Parts: sequence; C-alpha cells; structure tokens
Amino acid sequence: MGRHRLRGRVRDSGGDGSAWGALSDRIGRKPVIISGQIFTMLLSIMFGMSSSLSMVLVSRALIGFMNGNVGIIRTMVAEIVPQRELQPRAFSIMPMVWTIGSIFGPAFGGALARPAEKHPNLFGGSEFLKRYPFALPNLVSACFFIVGITTGILFLKETLATKKDRYDPGLVLGQALIEPCTSRRKRELGSKLENEDDDEEQTPLLAEDRPASIKPKRLKPVTQTKWSQIFTPQSTLVLISYTLVSGLGMAFDSVFPVFLHWPVQDLENNPDVELPFKFASGFGIDAQTIGLFYTISGIAGMFIQFLFFPPIVQRFGVLRCFRVAALSMPIIFFLTPFIALTPEPFRIPSVLLILFAKLGSVIFAIPCCTILLTNSASSVTVLGTLNGVATSVSALGRAAGPALIGTVFSWGIERGYVIIPWWLLSALTLTSVIPAIWIVEQDGPYREVEEEEEEEVQGENGSVGTYGAVDASNGANRR
Repeated sequence: MGRHRLRGRVRDSGGDGSAWGALSDRIGRKPVIISGQIFTMLLSIMFGMSSSLSMVLVSRALIGFMNGNVGIIRTMVAEIVPQRELQPRAFSIMPMVWTIGSIFGPAFGGALARPAEKHPNLFGGSEFLKRYPFALPNLVSACFFIVGITTGILFLKETLATKKDRYDPGLVLGQALIEPCTSRRKRELGSKLENEDDDEEQTPLLAEDRPASIKPKRLKPVTQTKWSQIFTPQSTLVLISYTLVSGLGMAFDSVFPVFLHWPVQDLENNPDVELPFKFASGFGIDAQTIGLFYTISGIAGMFIQFLFFPPIVQRFGVLRCFRVAALSMPIIFFLTPFIALTPEPFRIPSVLLILFAKLGSVIFAIPCCTILLTNSASSVTVLGTLNGVATSVSALGRAAGPALIGTVFSWGIERGYVIIPWWLLSALTLTSVIPAIWIVEQDGPYREVEEEEEEEVQGENGSVGTYGAVDASNGANRR
C-alpha cells in the first residue's frame, strides 16, 4: 500500500518545468503537452510494475522529469483567455479539475490496488497481477491517458503565436471525423464563431481603435531567451510569493492530519502542561474521520473555486485578493494549535473552521498568483518559460516545506510544545506578504506586443522608434 500512496502523488509533479516551458516557447505548446502525456503514461506503467525500491524511485523521478505540462497548460489558458475580466473564471477551472482528480484518484487507485487479494474471484487466477499488485491502477489510468492523448491530437489547437498557422494533420483528421456529424448550418455557424474567436485571441487587451493603416505583425520565433526577460522585478516578486504560499500550504497539509491524529493530552492534571503555550495535545481522531474531513473540504473547495472565486476577484481585483489571502494564512497557522484547547462541544467545529479557512486562502492565493505571474511576463515569447520556472520553484517549495515542518513538529512534540511548528509555519508564511507589498499588477505581455508593432510601423513611416528600441524600453517602462 505504501507504493500505492506514492503513486497517488504522481500528478502533483510539475516536472522540469523551466526546460519544458522553454521548449514550448520554441516548438509550440501542443507537441510538448502530447509528449508529456505519452511519457507519463508509459512511465506510470513502469512505476506500477516496479519490483524494487530503486525502480520505484527511478520511475517516479522520470515521471516528474519527463512531464512539465502543469506550467504549459497554465500558459495555454493565458493565451486562450487573455482578457483580464475573464481570467479569474478561466484560471479557476484548472484547480477545480485538479481537486476532482485529487478526490477520486486515490479512491480509484485504492480500489484497484492488489486486485488478486481483494477480488480473488475476478483476478485470483492472474499470475501477472499477483507478481505486480500495483500494475492494474496504472494500466487502467493508461486508458484515460490514451483518451486524453487522442483528444489532444485531434482537437487541441496550438496557442503559441509563432506556430498557430502551421499545418496540423491531427486537427485535419479530427475535423474530418466530426464533419459527417455536423449539419451544413452548424458548420457555417461554427466557422463564423471560430473566426471571431481567433480574432479575439489575437487581439486581447489591445487598444480597440487601431488605425486601419497598422497591420498586425507576426511574432518572430524564439531563438534564444535571456534570463533578464524572464526574471523581471515584478515576475521575481510574484515567483517568491508563489513559492512560499504553495510550499507552506503543502507543509500545513502534511502536518495537520498528524496533529488531528495525535492523542489528546490531559491538560488539567499534568505537570508537563503550562497553558497557554506549553502543551502537546492533539485530537485523537482516527484516519477514516480525517479522510472524511478532507473529502468534505475538497468537495467544498470545488464549489468555492468555481462559484465564488471569479466574481469576488472581479469585484475586488486580483492583487487585493492575493494580498488578503496571503495575509490570512499566517494568522490561520498561528491560531491552529490553540483549537486543541477548545471545549469538547466545539472541537470538531473548530477543526473544520481552520480547515475551511486554510482552504479558502489557498483557493484564492494560488490562482491569483498565477494570474499575476502571467500578466507580469515581459513578452509572450517567454510566457511558457516563465510558467515553467514557476512550476519548478513551487515544486521545490512543496518538497522543502513538508520536510522542514515535519522535522520541527517532531522536535516540538518531544519537548511538549505543539505550538512551535505552527508558529514557525506562521512566521515563514508571513514572509510571503513582504514581496506582495511591492507587487504591482501588470497589463500583461499582450499590450506590449501591440505597442511594439505600432512603434515599428511608425518607424517605417519615418517616425522615430524601432522594434528593437521599443522592445528594450517597454520592458523597463512597464516595470
């Protein structure tokens, strides 16, 4: 079962995000995403058929290394829906889908793991499943991968500006497959809507009163990306906040179940207890109940993400919502250990209150960070690389946070101070608020592209300014 639990975390990895993101800026988003799906499918099967610890570690590492789709998918969302008023809704869908997978994935894998033992009537005669008890969940998931890969090849459109117009045999085949099912009227309507959508995608956040003499300029393919284009002052601030929020949020999730399961301490007749600071009491809640709490919070998170996040962010703004969420997290972590001191009738409600408060903070902080990061990009040509870097650094935070807080939790419990890991977590999370103070919400790389195009046209007509000069000055002025 231990191997199965590790397998359940496969989808959490963002892979070598910066390398895959840079590659997607060169060759396009679609081929990188399809490749990542194929590699993940094959390596997941290898993972399920692992017969030694070294094979488990190697296959798991390769799964992370060969798939950087998280950052690229975020990039595609930004390119498909660049209108700022629609970004909260667009960026709320991906976390919601992720939550659905987090709820049903472990249950799905647990039901199919060790099938020869759990379902001897169906699989008891299979020597293969007896030898590889964790292969079946991965083989079944491979079927879902095949569906995703096929759908991507046939219907996923390239969003990278420099590769949009290239011939895609997959899309041609997909169109041929669905054409017999489409009436003539629907085809004409679909063609009209598609043309309108393409126009909107290519001219988002731009001045609507573009002079007729100015023609859109085709972006040049990326040849070499400078790190100065990626790590602009604003992008760096957002990356720091994103790393801290995601890493320390994961640290909370790794320690909070242990805190809930920790035995209840006698707080009244115990010489080792000196309230309100020295105590080491938990809740003594069994694993099944803790799992139920997280299932409830996951389902609630889907509704909050999809129903409440977009209108609230549109009402108050992305940056303001991020700052409030970032500031609320250290307060929540600071108060967490004291819920163990609440009277018996309020213990479970206090647990749910903390769990939902933390859930709400993360639901607002992470997507807001993603939107801020996307809009801080100096150019559309580095958007994939920037999101890849964000995936990599957040993965580093998610790895370091739980390891640090887990060690401190053990150290604090041994000395009778359960507050130590939570207060340390609170102090570290407070640092994410510091860069948020200097973050300035940007207009996105799309406005800059048009300014470069217009300035170049003016230069051709005899006015001052060239493409290279504007490219260099815009990045500085916008910061």
